Amino acid sequence: MTAGKTRLALITGAGSGIGRELARLLAAEGMAIAGIDKKPEGLAELADEMQQQNRTMAWEVADVTDASTLRQKVGALEERLGSVDLLIANAGVGLETSALCLQPEDVTAVLQVNLLGVAHSIAAVLPGMLKRRCGHIVGISSLASFRGVPRMLAYCASKSGVNAFLEGLRVEVKPYKIAVTIICPGWVKTPMTANIRGPRLNMMEADAAAKIIVGAIRRRETFFAFPRSLAWRLRLLRWLPSSISDWLIAKMDRS
Repeated sequence: MTAGKTRLALITGAGSGIGRELARLLAAEGMAIAGIDKKPEGLAELADEMQQQNRTMAWEVADVTDASTLRQKVGALEERLGSVDLLIANAGVGLETSALCLQPEDVTAVLQVNLLGVAHSIAAVLPGMLKRRCGHIVGISSLASFRGVPRMLAYCASKSGVNAFLEGLRVEVKPYKIAVTIICPGWVKTPMTANIRGPRLNMMEADAAAKIIVGAIRRRETFFAFPRSLAWRLRLLRWLPSSISDWLIAKMDRS
């Protein structure tokens, strides 16, 4: 993305879905890749692919909900590859959480990965970025952050939390020349979204979504939501009276 030394991108959830596609694209642009995932299989496959293409990648297995272990594994990757220039906090889970059969353990699991996992990932790299006075932090949120929808109560709450966390972070780290980008994709075909029922409007393939995300990262956007047509429809729901917005969401959910 820039001339000079090879820059390092740390990607959580790099073993599959959007994370894997982002790793491929950024490596093709000349970045070294540090991959983190809970499962080793996808990381190993991706690393083999990178090696065949003479691209640089190292990986570690870690659960983003375990802050201490995650910090250790990120430190190990930085020892091998250098300092992290770009963090993409991408790891996430999508469990159905309906008010009609609410399971507290499912809510906890979603919040721990999608919200606390983002915070833990940032905490693992931010001290170094502050010291160097440079860096770029990207959080993969969702259009589901725009408002709560049926059967996705915890998911929507977790992504709304990601947005708020990163908005506050952005203001604090700006004097240190650290960029913060919030990415809100719509429905993307990944192993995670396979677990969620509901109307899958404008479903995209992971590689197509990754290309859009890399473009937003390259431009150092502060906030980027796509597809634009769906993003604007959901924004409109936030501006409407709650009675109308709720009726439209319920109608969409039944379609």
